[in-house]
Amino acid sequence: MTAGTTEIDTLVVGAGQAGVAMSEHLSKLGVPHLVLERNRIAEAWRTNRWDSLVANGPAWHDRFPGLAFDQLNPDSFAPKEQVADYFEAYAKQINAPIRTGVDVKQVVRNVGRPGFTIETSEGVIQANRVVVATGAFQHPVIPAIAPQGLGLNQIHSAQYRNPEQLPEGAVLVVGAGSSGTQIADELQRAGKTVYLSVGQHDRPPRAYRNRDFCWWLGVLGEWDAVAMKPGREHVTIAVSGAHGGRTVDFRELAQHGLNLVGLTESFDNGVVRFREDLVDNLARGDENYLSLLNAADAYIERNGLDLPLDPQARQTFPDPECVTHPILELDLAKAGVTTIIWATGFATDYSWLKVDAFDTNGKPQHQRGVSTEAGIYFLGLPWQSRRGSSFIWGVWHDAKYIADQIAIQRQYLTYRDADQRQADAPTVPNTSAIGA
Repeated sequence: MTAGTTEIDTLVVGAGQAGVAMSEHLSKLGVPHLVLERNRIAEAWRTNRWDSLVANGPAWHDRFPGLAFDQLNPDSFAPKEQVADYFEAYAKQINAPIRTGVDVKQVVRNVGRPGFTIETSEGVIQANRVVVATGAFQHPVIPAIAPQGLGLNQIHSAQYRNPEQLPEGAVLVVGAGSSGTQIADELQRAGKTVYLSVGQHDRPPRAYRNRDFCWWLGVLGEWDAVAMKPGREHVTIAVSGAHGGRTVDFRELAQHGLNLVGLTESFDNGVVRFREDLVDNLARGDENYLSLLNAADAYIERNGLDLPLDPQARQTFPDPECVTHPILELDLAKAGVTTIIWATGFATDYSWLKVDAFDTNGKPQHQRGVSTEAGIYFLGLPWQSRRGSSFIWGVWHDAKYIADQIAIQRQYLTYRDADQRQADAPTVPNTSAIGA
């Protein structure tokens, strides 16, 4: 062993919600471990989100079992700074062995001996197991169709903070998931002319019949779905906790002045072209919305629950002009568009992880986080074990499963065969002849 090398049974990389949850379960099972974080605990919540962001789930739902949000109504939505503070408080409560400001540069499997060699900015670590808790939202993705040389201000949603940071002029927001929709709404409320490019999406009600949609997905068993429905792999979800929590209704947003367009297809000499799919995309979102209302009504009737009727939930806004006569082309200069915000998701980067744990597309190969590479585990991935894996409480349960698997492997390694047990047994003197 090289001088200055740290030895630990399990190394956890990342101290966001996944890393903190992992530490709790490993501690409960008595597994010696260390958590490394290149920035601060839950840093992404502080600096990789826009200023007004709140959690998408209510405080009673989006938390770990061992701690409630301090001084926050359980049915409200925690601001991003309070979410980050929550994880810092949780890490302190469980006495998590976290080292911040340490960057993991490389993980390599040892040859001829167990475990892995981990090179960090603070030295070398030897670990029997490595849990990759860096999550799925590591590097913002801007698609290749992004125009070049037009002098436009182009940023990813991860770089957006507030309307004041943008130059004068209209804004095109590409992507109508939770992030894109909330950003577009905020910009429109700030007086900006906004075009929102809407692709396929799911659009659940924020609440229905006095219950949040998180509650409905729970009692209907939807959080436990183990695989996304075929053809829905790239469908985003339009849901928000902003403004106290309101259902995202694209037609309502259009009534307030937001310009809806279809999927962004291409740019050519300053002209952006949109697919002729806006009507279909809105219709599929409506179908998803109504299916949950119908399932909730059936559940209430089946179980005889006394929950108030909610007729307003089925009322719809009329199709606005931008839907009945969709914009298929937009000259950015003539429309006064000076900014494009790409709410187009994130990619992972595992280039530092030099192990055989990935498929030909570079995606982790795993079963509920247990990698095909023995001793490597992944935590914090969407649909890691089920639909709920993307939520704070879901990652806590996924961490528990992985910790159990690590404990099982540790038990196997403590096995001693019969010869070893006999050799290790203390010698007992034969006293039968004493005093004879």
